[in-house]
Amino acid sequence: MAKAKVLTKSEIKLVMRIADTGRNGLRDRVALSLSILAGMRIGEIAALKIDDVRGIDGNAVSVIHLAKHQTKGSRSRRVFVSDELRKLLTSYLATISGLDGSKALIRSTRTGGHFSNVSLSLRLKAIYLAAGISTSSHSGRRTFATQKNALGIGMRTIQHLLGHANIATTALYCDVSDEQLANAVNL
Repeated sequence: MAKAKVLTKSEIKLVMRIADTGRNGLRDRVALSLSILAGMRIGEIAALKIDDVRGIDGNAVSVIHLAKHQTKGSRSRRVFVSDELRKLLTSYLATISGLDGSKALIRSTRTGGHFSNVSLSLRLKAIYLAAGISTSSHSGRRTFATQKNALGIGMRTIQHLLGHANIATTALYCDVSDEQLANAVNL
């Protein structure tokens, strides 16, 4: 099975612009951002409830606590939220502020409930295709890991951010560029 593409900064901007043009632009942008900016799995994004990301002040939380049933491998985990993602989540929460906190964060317009993993995966893949990028919904997660690795963040830290049980799995997510290799020998 081929690896999902690691997106460049310009591709991320393009994908976000494409997401914004859709009928559910903000929702789609949030789903993509949870993948690209937080390294969340599609199943984790699909399982999120409003109260998982909304603090008592109505704004987005800085740490999302995922329960066992929301993750792969049935292990609870924490997802740390960047300032950029918190701002986006807070904006999105303002548009859905009247909804019960137990409702799906990323809701299907057809059912009003949670997306299935497959449906959300297909939605993100359609956005990538509309941007001219042939890849899977897993690209956001690989992009997140590769960006953190390029910044010099240690593999153990990236492992915990991604929620991997095995560090060897994390290593498979991180691409290394020629620029990184050249910089490494010149340090």
